[in-house]
Amino acid sequence: MSNLLYRIIPVFLCGFLAVCAANAQDKAAYESRVASLEKEIAILDRQISDNVARSRNLLSDLTLIRKQISNRKELVSAAERQIRVYSDGIYATQKKINRLQERIDTLVAHYGRLVRSAYKNRDAKIWYMYILASDNLGQAFRRYGYFKNLAGEIRRQAEAIDEAKAELSAEKSRLQQLKSETEKVRLQRKAELASLQADESKSEQMVSKLKKDKTRYQRQLAAKKKQVDALNKEIERLVEEAMKAAAAKGDAKPQIDYKLASEFSRNKGRLPWPAAGPVVEGFGQRYHPVFTRLKMPFNNGIDVALSPGTAVSAVFDGVVKQIVVMPGYNICVLVQHGNYFSFYCKLQTADVKAGDKVKTGQRIGTVDTINGETRLHFQIWQGQSPQNPELWLRKK
Repeated sequence: MSNLLYRIIPVFLCGFLAVCAANAQDKAAYESRVASLEKEIAILDRQISDNVARSRNLLSDLTLIRKQISNRKELVSAAERQIRVYSDGIYATQKKINRLQERIDTLVAHYGRLVRSAYKNRDAKIWYMYILASDNLGQAFRRYGYFKNLAGEIRRQAEAIDEAKAELSAEKSRLQQLKSETEKVRLQRKAELASLQADESKSEQMVSKLKKDKTRYQRQLAAKKKQVDALNKEIERLVEEAMKAAAAKGDAKPQIDYKLASEFSRNKGRLPWPAAGPVVEGFGQRYHPVFTRLKMPFNNGIDVALSPGTAVSAVFDGVVKQIVVMPGYNICVLVQHGNYFSFYCKLQTADVKAGDKVKTGQRIGTVDTINGETRLHFQIWQGQSPQNPELWLRKK
């Protein structure tokens, strides 16, 4: 029995440590994602407050609040997933406790039999008589070995019981910790659900207000479309100009750096974000969130909500080709990466100038607050084709 236990305990410990490591990873991933979402929600909260105080742009408010609702739903889902992980851990730990208790019971019973046997044979004369009464020499040696090893076996069994009890105590502590962490996550989930309900109520109020004045928001949308169209045409012109210059022949005209372009392409899905914040407007064609048949301006990039004064960084090595100022977008910086381009708009300041070489992560400026909105407008182009930046940037 003791030999079996000594073989079982290392296996049990390996399994125990593996489960602990897996649960620690799950917990770390959950806490990291929660921290990221909560940071985004804080940015959105501030944006909504600033917008209400300065511009009363209900459409912008609605965009922000719906992103906030999306984040809160993800927080609730993450909490529910983590609760399931903890529940599975509690179930598995309880099973281990039950099996370990059964082992301890078996060891204690065996230990009791050994002690009773030792007590009965405590008189050395009885030992000798028992050995001399053997039927043959082999049996005598076996009986002699039994008495000789009895004391050692009792000691080993006592140690095995102590080890098993220590493991049992550790498992019980782990069970209590899992239960405590589960309750903590349940409370977080409850708080997020309450916040989610409040946000959804705000969203419904905004939709109601927007519906009362469709003509006004159509005018705002038309003005916005003019700004977007102007920006898109300017970017197309700048990209086309850069491509023509790079493709021109002659020693004075540099060719396209295809090595750099290849490196940029290989990093698709792994580029660092120019600034950390929630994406409030995605790439492509979108429709008005209330007047659902009304097309919004086509978005050649993404819009990232940020805190005022946030630094904006280059997503890859490259060369600053142009710095322009556009209505509604303030300072815009175009960086070339071979036949790829990254474009950073709505900057308050630019820390680079045309012709500068920049490195991945190098600061190129700070974000601006325009009409109560603090957002970075970011685009990626392959040649003269706009790309969805979220497919190029690393997953959060």
